Amino acid sequence: MPFVRIDALRADAVRLDALGRAVHEALVETIGIPPEDNFQVLVSHDGANSALRYGDYLGVHRDQGIVYIAITLRAGRTPDQKRALYRRIAELAEQYAGTEPRNVFVTLTENASIDWSLGNGLAQYAPPADPELQKER
Repeated sequence: MPFVRIDALRADAVRLDALGRAVHEALVETIGIPPEDNFQVLVSHDGANSALRYGDYLGVHRDQGIVYIAITLRAGRTPDQKRALYRRIAELAEQYAGTEPRNVFVTLTENASIDWSLGNGLAQYAPPADPELQKER
């Protein structure tokens, strides 16, 4: 159940959709999330009223094509799975949205099953020991 936020500078709806597809497909391919598990917030910044800042940290030259991708997911993926995810996101972002891999900045934030409520005020991934406490609303 990843939750994805993608922020891009001056991206139109077509580019935002392409970036969202790239990230979702990479998640399905590399860490095996179900195809219907697609929860994303896609945001374009105009550079004036809302902006993205970036630098050449670690020798990677970024420019106005920068895309920040923040993924929150339950803990448990291996370092190799994460590396494959980063690689695949960069490949698909370039293929689908024309975003150069150097401009694809990804962060993963891991948490526990109890940290998710997918609706109805319930903790679907971490039901209480007493089933009576977790009744359908």
